[in-house]
Amino acid sequence: MAPITTFDHVGVTVRDLDAAAAFFVALGLEVEGRTFVEGEFLDTVCGIPDSRTEIVMLHPPGGGTSVELSSFVRPEPVEGSPAAMANELGLRSIAFQVDDLRAEVARLADEGYGLIGGIGEYEGVWLMAYVRGPEGITVALAERLS
Repeated sequence: MAPITTFDHVGVTVRDLDAAAAFFVALGLEVEGRTFVEGEFLDTVCGIPDSRTEIVMLHPPGGGTSVELSSFVRPEPVEGSPAAMANELGLRSIAFQVDDLRAEVARLADEGYGLIGGIGEYEGVWLMAYVRGPEGITVALAERLS
């Protein structure tokens, strides 16, 4: 038997929790909850003594893998690489399937979130694009073609 039983969530650390949460809500995720976490549990898990963070949990409609947005109150956040490209090591994107990729890309562009590259088609089966969200978060959007 495999030791992993389910894929629970993806965690993303951001500076502006409200802006990041609004972006993911606009994509269609729903807020599950918002809270502050501090104390021995957080200090132990993240390895940062005397830390405090505010988190927002979001999930897709109907359930599924969640997105945890976290903004550290203590210690001060450390800047990452908001212009990271696909070949930079580390977590590069969070992927979602959509019904109409071109419409979603256009809607996000109207809100100020642009494409990193372009819309690609893979073997007549998928359309896919990377969109740069708030604080450089890369969101991969994919549409299955019939």
